[in-house]
Amino acid sequence: MSDVSTASILPGRSGVFGHLSDVFWRRPALLLAVMLVPPLLWLGIIYVGSLLALLLQSFFSIDDFSGLINYELTLSTYRQLLVPTNFDIIVRTVLMAVAVTLASAVLAFPIAYYAARYATGRWKAFFYLGVMLPLWSSYLVKVYAWKLILAKEGILTWTFDRLGLSWLLDGILSLPVIGGNSLSISYIGTFLVFVYVWLPFMILPVQAALERVPGNLIEASSDLGAHPGQTFRNVLLPLAMPGIVAGSIFTFSLTLGDYIIPQIVGSSRLFIGQAVYAQQGTAGNVPLAAAFSVVPIAIMGVYLWAAKRMGAFDAL
Repeated sequence: MSDVSTASILPGRSGVFGHLSDVFWRRPALLLAVMLVPPLLWLGIIYVGSLLALLLQSFFSIDDFSGLINYELTLSTYRQLLVPTNFDIIVRTVLMAVAVTLASAVLAFPIAYYAARYATGRWKAFFYLGVMLPLWSSYLVKVYAWKLILAKEGILTWTFDRLGLSWLLDGILSLPVIGGNSLSISYIGTFLVFVYVWLPFMILPVQAALERVPGNLIEASSDLGAHPGQTFRNVLLPLAMPGIVAGSIFTFSLTLGDYIIPQIVGSSRLFIGQAVYAQQGTAGNVPLAAAFSVVPIAIMGVYLWAAKRMGAFDAL
């Protein structure tokens, strides 16, 4: 019996790699640590470290006379964010992010509902292809294409003219604040491009949430006498809300920190991303640029906390 048990134990392997393999086999926790330490170091140094450096710089200030950074901790830079010009930038960006998120949710819901309830086989594959295909093209190419579409001499203006609806387009452009000389240099144009670019990030989580809604709940609601509106409000929307909130995490955060779209399409009024670039690259005011960068981080921290409480992460 002892001969059998002795023969069943394999001898240790020779060489450095053989010894390491034996050690890792005997101590799986050590293997796990070796596998996790490099990515955790990368995450801690490159990602978290850069955020901490950014946060630290926001507590410095600029000497108004010399233009040099004063490395003394102060809250004066954050007080500059409350100056009307800077505060307007924050409010403008947040309002745009909220508008884009709401519009994306309204547009995404019927598309996601059809894909979850009715699309099967090839049609479902066509749905995924149609949603994902815009994401495969260059981000800059899409934004510049929309710049041409929305221009005063673009195809959209030509279409309105051919349909005899130039008066409608002129009325939209004459609206205060959001209007302009053309759609390509107005908040409306910026809004349209934002919705187009981020819409797929709303559709997919909503579709995933709707697929998890049991069909018999909708049938039971109808059997109990509820009309479609009541079924939507009391059954479908509450169960799909985690997916909507999950999609809003993407649309809201991406709009909040985007620099390219407002730079190419829209008016001359700045968004947070443009303000960071202007303070960092043009004005050389690194502390104020860092303070502007902290604003979307703080907003998204609160937003993610609220989204987690609503179960949004279960729909990702």
